Amino acid sequence: MTENFQSFIAFVREQFPGHDFIPLHAPYFGGNEKKYLLDTIDSTFVSSVGEYVNRFEAMMAEITGAKFAIATVNGTTALHLALVAAGVKPGDEVITQPLTFVATANAISHAGAVPVFVDVDRDTMGLSPEALKSFLAENASINNEGICFNKTTGKKIAACVPMHTFGFPLRIDEVVEICDQYHIPVIEDAAESLGSYYKDKHTGNFGLMGTFSFNGNKTVTCGGGGAIITNDDALAKKLKHLSTTAKQPHAWEFAHDDVGYNYRMPNLNAALACAQLEQLENILANKQALADRYKDYFADSEGQLVEPIARAKANNWLHTIILKNKEEKEAFLKFTNGQKIMTRPIWRLMNKLPMYATCQTGSLENAAWLEERVVNIPSSYRP
Repeated sequence: MTENFQSFIAFVREQFPGHDFIPLHAPYFGGNEKKYLLDTIDSTFVSSVGEYVNRFEAMMAEITGAKFAIATVNGTTALHLALVAAGVKPGDEVITQPLTFVATANAISHAGAVPVFVDVDRDTMGLSPEALKSFLAENASINNEGICFNKTTGKKIAACVPMHTFGFPLRIDEVVEICDQYHIPVIEDAAESLGSYYKDKHTGNFGLMGTFSFNGNKTVTCGGGGAIITNDDALAKKLKHLSTTAKQPHAWEFAHDDVGYNYRMPNLNAALACAQLEQLENILANKQALADRYKDYFADSEGQLVEPIARAKANNWLHTIILKNKEEKEAFLKFTNGQKIMTRPIWRLMNKLPMYATCQTGSLENAAWLEERVVNIPSSYRP
């Protein structure tokens, strides 16, 4: 086993020569980042009012193919705001997956709702249509007003939030079709999947809304930032209004007509984001080349490289392998990190965290299986 791990170390060092420590995913700044940041400083518009914020929204809409994009300060606030705009109220339930970053469940909690965890598919690591269909058939009921309720808890099922894990698209069209039958709006957590497509459509466009993150470790970054995309005119207007403290337009008066949020992305972050988005095509091609090398390597290795399902195109944000069992995973993590090659396990399941331990779950067999085996390996842009 150690011999195989040593071979992996040698291979990774070939891909990232000249580095003593190899991180999991470092940002790449090879474009107009400094130029745009200095331009923002010179303009004095460094907060949420500035041309780069508007430019960022236009670029995100063009890249994703959505009609509208709304900038936010990070991916968590994007998801929280999307849930609020979709009508999620305190005490409601929101279906999501247990195998996700904690921000997904936290955003549901920020909206005052309760997560319900439904299993994932092993090949996508995202919400399983079959598990969702089974859960709803057993637990869901639609009242005379067309509202879906959980027969077990009596609570309204107000939304469903599937997550495209590590940028690998899940079977999102099937999830949306199932949720439509139960009148449940779908909000895609596409935080990790900028540049990913399923059936020739960019992630985030299948549901009512899609949310993205531009955190420091993402495919492109602006330090901290997020975005919501939608094709609904009224919803886009509402999202922008709520994200800017629900302030009514006026030359000098401070009038607010709703409980709003100070969630709009600052111009400084947007300047960095625009410079990064200009390089997205190059970054994606660079990361695909690394994915191809990993594919060749793991064809003759014991680890299984995760690849996108049929008709899906992944952005290769974090390259992912599945090991034989929990023991091999732990040994691999200990050895690689000891050799200054940063690797990380997938997240602990949300239902195992103390604040979500009492949440309702379906059978989570696949999520538990993946939790014991999945590891992320170095995935940075290679200049």
